[in-house]
Amino acid sequence: MWYNIWLKALMSAIQNRNCRSQSHHHPLLTNNPHDCVPFLELLAHNDNTNAYLESLPSPRLLSTHSSYASLPDSILNTPGTRIVYIARNPKDVLVSLSKFSQKVGQLISNGQLVPPLPIELAFESFCKGESNSGPFWDHVLGYWEASKENPEKVLFLKYEDMKEDTEGCVKRLAVFMRHPFSSDEERQGVVQEVVNLCSFENLSNLEVNKSGTFGPINNSLFFRKGQVGDSSNYLTPEMLQHLDKITS
Repeated sequence: MWYNIWLKALMSAIQNRNCRSQSHHHPLLTNNPHDCVPFLELLAHNDNTNAYLESLPSPRLLSTHSSYASLPDSILNTPGTRIVYIARNPKDVLVSLSKFSQKVGQLISNGQLVPPLPIELAFESFCKGESNSGPFWDHVLGYWEASKENPEKVLFLKYEDMKEDTEGCVKRLAVFMRHPFSSDEERQGVVQEVVNLCSFENLSNLEVNKSGTFGPINNSLFFRKGQVGDSSNYLTPEMLQHLDKITS
């Protein structure tokens, strides 16, 4: 979904901003952000995982859907390893996930083709905490508490804050990644270049994200709207109130 794609793109752009002098070679212009920052869960099924990881330039950028409690000690206790988490309003997350699932198409369950859940059933499932990574609220809370206990290790970002002050969040993210923008870079507009490169409008219109694929999924399906508060167009007032009660 877009908010995950956006964070990956921003981190990749921050780390690879030396490519700006050769803009046509920038990884994001020819690769979907999911390819630039691979999922640990998918790498686990790779026959040559270690060789692949060793081939990535250091510091390596990797992503996961795992809860904080499920992270291995090798991530939590290795000096220098840092964690960036992005959270979004649960109502918008629910709608985004539902729409994404509907676009991906039919799901296979016990050899039978099953149509994607309609929004009403997706809402019920979400409220019950049914998710591959555990209940949404537990997932967010785990990383939130970790960021408070160890802010040097865990950075907790809110999608809504990033939308409101993208440039400020990009600079904060760069500092956390130990790759801060210099005064000269800020004067030269490099921060804004990163923001522009990773904008929804720019990424969604790149050929790789219009016609390329990430596994069996069309890259275009990762780009829907990226708007804050769009859930009010799909959820009833009763649904919105119920989500407020169980997530507040």
